[in-house]
Amino acid sequence: MHRDLLSILICPICGHDAPLGLKADVERGEDVVEGSLHCAGCGKAWPVVRSVPRFVSSRSNYADNFSFEWNRWGRVQMDRFAGHTLSTDRFIRDSRWDRNWMEGKLILDAGCGAGRFADVAASQGARVVAVDLSAAVDACRINTADHGDRVQVVQASFYAMPFRQNVFDGLYCMGVIQHTPDPEKTMRFLPRHLKAGGRLVYNWYEVCLESKFQPIKYALRLITPFLPHKINHGLAALLTTLFFPITWALHFIPKLRLLNIAMPICASHNQSLTIKQQFIWTLLDTFDWYCPRYENRQRKETVKRVLMEEGLLEVEVADGLAWALKG
Repeated sequence: MHRDLLSILICPICGHDAPLGLKADVERGEDVVEGSLHCAGCGKAWPVVRSVPRFVSSRSNYADNFSFEWNRWGRVQMDRFAGHTLSTDRFIRDSRWDRNWMEGKLILDAGCGAGRFADVAASQGARVVAVDLSAAVDACRINTADHGDRVQVVQASFYAMPFRQNVFDGLYCMGVIQHTPDPEKTMRFLPRHLKAGGRLVYNWYEVCLESKFQPIKYALRLITPFLPHKINHGLAALLTTLFFPITWALHFIPKLRLLNIAMPICASHNQSLTIKQQFIWTLLDTFDWYCPRYENRQRKETVKRVLMEEGLLEVEVADGLAWALKG
């Protein structure tokens, strides 16, 4: 944790406006590696562990599967390590942000996972505060370390964020909203941290016809969210091994390609990836299908209504995407 982060941190419990007190036990230059943060208002304290301030308890939470997932496959979807540009391409396309705008901006990555998009934003010149509820923050910290203090990583809940309001120039939450217990609450809470004129991007699982053709997936999801992560990993590995060759073959036959929708794996056959990368990416995404506690799909009309009720301006939506400005 770089000491500069203190300028935007507040107590997530009482909201006391005074800066949090810092006790640094181990430092490396301006980076606090081990230590603790303290609130003068309520007396609450939180640890800084492996350079990450931890505003959540270490006990089990609904995001544990993401801890397992991203500490195991942390670099699979990261362009710099995997030799592709898929994450950059998706980020630029979905956010509608370019380097000219991002340069020097303070951006909140809400639900950073292993740092896939934090790495992209930092590579485009942004200063990123990457937040996740899960222990995936450890993978994010390692994966984005090359950016130095331009990526700061924090472990916290969306519903008790330790940041001042009106401080970020931009905010994105990609592929996370549907995995929270209360998506509407999530969508309402996050914009509070944007400056006036700040840009917001949401990406989520849209309610769509496609899910109606996935009976095996949703039958298995009746039990898989409650199974140990290692069992779900074994299930995902088995299903991927069995069905990947089928989905790979069907991918090359236009009239039969749609059959892949009904398969019990989340097949990924982007030709920018090697066959091995396609297999691993499919395994990762298949695990991501079955393990999360929640899959609360949203309708774009609902997202638009929520953002407009929160006073955001220039709200636009498409299937699984929303853009807005803070008023």
